[in-house]
Amino acid sequence: MIATLIVEDDPVVAEVNRGYVERIPDFAVAGVARTGAEAIAAMGRTAVDLVLLDFHLPDMSGLALCQALRAGRGQPVDIIAVTAARDGDTVRKAVAHGVVQYLIKPYSFATFREKLERYAAYRDRLAGHPLDQHEVDRTLETLRGSSATGLPKGLSPATYALVCKVLREAPELLSATEVAEATGLSRISARRYLEYLHRQGLAELSPRYGTTGRPENRYRWSDPG
Repeated sequence: MIATLIVEDDPVVAEVNRGYVERIPDFAVAGVARTGAEAIAAMGRTAVDLVLLDFHLPDMSGLALCQALRAGRGQPVDIIAVTAARDGDTVRKAVAHGVVQYLIKPYSFATFREKLERYAAYRDRLAGHPLDQHEVDRTLETLRGSSATGLPKGLSPATYALVCKVLREAPELLSATEVAEATGLSRISARRYLEYLHRQGLAELSPRYGTTGRPENRYRWSDPG
């Protein structure tokens, strides 16, 4: 689970964000802080992976808090700005301070979910194996792609990351049916993700002929050269 700290001084918005986080798979609310000081204290008490940070706090600026949250930490913490601040200078400084996503108020749950799912997919692509140039490019595209998700319409970043993980960790070739069973998808949906991975050069396809003479496509992860 991605432990998420909500930093928001408006109690209504804080509760809305809590409810949103709780509705998204693989995320859990680690706490809610109403001030910068509360956020720093919460980080000292609790393991946090991600901070949803309002930039307008009563005791310090969001940019100053970005620096404070990272100071002296052994493990990195990622920050998504959730703010009404939209001037170019603030956005530029936020990126310079390591903010990985920028969500402008007001926003819908669909937009909120999209940002967090894209972040989850980014984390998954970074986990557990060295990346070549192609994979680094694709990982950053997942996080900050020019389209809503960097994927074709109908494909979810979080599900895409899950299919990649299943295929990457499989000791042998998998069929769409086996991927569906491992991910909880329908066979048709699993096949759509596998076909997309094949088109991107991230999965090798190997037909296997059965007794009916109709081939069953099987897939393995492919590290692009």
